[in-house]
Amino acid sequence: MKRILKSELFKIIAGLIFFIPGAILSHLGYTTVSLVLLIAALLICGLSVFIGAVKGILRRDFLDEKFLMSIASVGAFVIGEATEGVAVMLFFLVGEFFEHKAVRRSRSAIKELLDICPDTARVIVDGEESEEDAEDVEVGSTIIVRPGERVPIDSRIISGACRLDTSSLTGESMPRDAGEGDEVDSGVVVLDGAITCVTIRSHSASRASVVLELVENARERKSREENFITKFSRIYTPTVTGLAILMALIPWICGLLSWQTSVYRALSFLVVSCPCALVISVPMAFFGGIGAAASKGILYKGGNTFSPISRVESIVFDKTGTLTTGEFSVADIHSEIEEGELLSLLASAEHNSNHPIARCLKSLVKDYTPAENIRDLPGKGIIAKVGECEIAVGNLLLMSEVGADVQLDGYSVYAARDGEFIGAVLVRDTVKSEAAEAIASLRKLGVKSTYILSGDRESEVISVGRELDVDHVHHSLMPEDKYEILEGIIDRSSGGVVYVGDGINDAPCLTRADVGIAMGGKGTDSAIESADAVIISDNLMKLSDTVRIARKTLNISKQNIVFAIGVKVLAMILVALGLVGMWLAVFADVGVAVLAILNSMRTLKTK
Repeated sequence: MKRILKSELFKIIAGLIFFIPGAILSHLGYTTVSLVLLIAALLICGLSVFIGAVKGILRRDFLDEKFLMSIASVGAFVIGEATEGVAVMLFFLVGEFFEHKAVRRSRSAIKELLDICPDTARVIVDGEESEEDAEDVEVGSTIIVRPGERVPIDSRIISGACRLDTSSLTGESMPRDAGEGDEVDSGVVVLDGAITCVTIRSHSASRASVVLELVENARERKSREENFITKFSRIYTPTVTGLAILMALIPWICGLLSWQTSVYRALSFLVVSCPCALVISVPMAFFGGIGAAASKGILYKGGNTFSPISRVESIVFDKTGTLTTGEFSVADIHSEIEEGELLSLLASAEHNSNHPIARCLKSLVKDYTPAENIRDLPGKGIIAKVGECEIAVGNLLLMSEVGADVQLDGYSVYAARDGEFIGAVLVRDTVKSEAAEAIASLRKLGVKSTYILSGDRESEVISVGRELDVDHVHHSLMPEDKYEILEGIIDRSSGGVVYVGDGINDAPCLTRADVGIAMGGKGTDSAIESADAVIISDNLMKLSDTVRIARKTLNISKQNIVFAIGVKVLAMILVALGLVGMWLAVFADVGVAVLAILNSMRTLKTK
């Protein structure tokens, strides 16, 4: 009951019950009874507004909309315009009702987009299932997830198989198959088949929690447009208050208008000048854009990222793990001995290595003898003992060091046995299937130049560049070389420069670029931390979505700024000339705010 009495709708209805007969009796000349009814209506509709205005004064923040409306309403009573004084507060309350409803709808839509993190988990202990708070579940616990449920914590499947709906986390609509040994991120939905998993991270460090934290923190990093509104309001509100005071005094002192008419116009001027449409709608546009992007698996770390992304002119890519899958395959084998024997020796020597190329070589051989006495030679390769032989696996520098005579060039890995060259393998990283289409899509959006900066060998990088029709290719780079080349690109570019990467060595460039975008699926923590935006799914097609959402959000925020300021300036001129009264002033203020808020909600819908 208490909640109903405090609701805006109840206050509006109760206020109308007193206002309508009060206005009618005032028109018929029953002044005393009319005044009592109108005061009752004013208190019902405006008491909370008056209290808010007083609190604002105590906080020394007295030039807010509640203060302006309170002055206008009480001032109308003082000059004998009691009916309009109540109407001001009634209209203001109606406007607040629709504003809050629009804001709640917007926030509800965003919450629905981001409501991906379950609060509880079904934990299995000694064969017994119990429901526990997800935050209390320790790493290494066993949990079960049934069809239709979201995975509460990042886990690895230990039994069962299922299809996963990852759309809420990555924006990908195609279900993904998962089975024993596969990792599953928190926030994804199990479509069919129960799975038993072991948790590999805490709830707070799981993917869904990190996504929500990034989105929430993004609200703190304001865009240029949001900062403009904040600074604008600090200057605008005191200015219009001063103009209203002058409007009340100068025409009356000069004998141009009566005291009552001058004050009435000044009060109407105050009403229409409220900056609430700008203060609410512009931040809401960016919050909506951040929410819409998150639903597609794109995380902006703040509104300040939108502007440089929207004017992107050049995009710089890392190669491995960004344009390519990071999964290697053998393109060519040159063998001086029997090919199977060569591959077996390579797999033996690379037994302890977790390098992607080593994993590729080991995958080609079913059975091999692990090497002994493995020596790692940074920048060259490894030397190991396999049986009674010394096997060297690495680059041409290592071959020269062990005395092997090699007449081949352009291969990834060379091998020598007891100082004699025995073969070489060409290994290539697989280009992502969507990479070419993604770069073409970016060009359609106005991107003029594309670059690859890679530490890989010349032949590999040039091959990928040609396949994807990239404008400029740089190879054999150390991290400091990448940074230096990126500096030159930024200096030459008149628009925004975006760097896209996923590794530790990309962190300096992700920080230095106008916008750094990390590929979050396989990206390192340092890359994700350094970036301004993160694409969770690693899908390069999301890059064009990132640009489109930024541009739409900026356009809507600018529309709100132009519309709100334009209408208010026009209304203030009409009020100053006496062509618009207080009722229409309130309607103009409320109408602009509601329309701007509804316009901001369009950021939630981006195709």
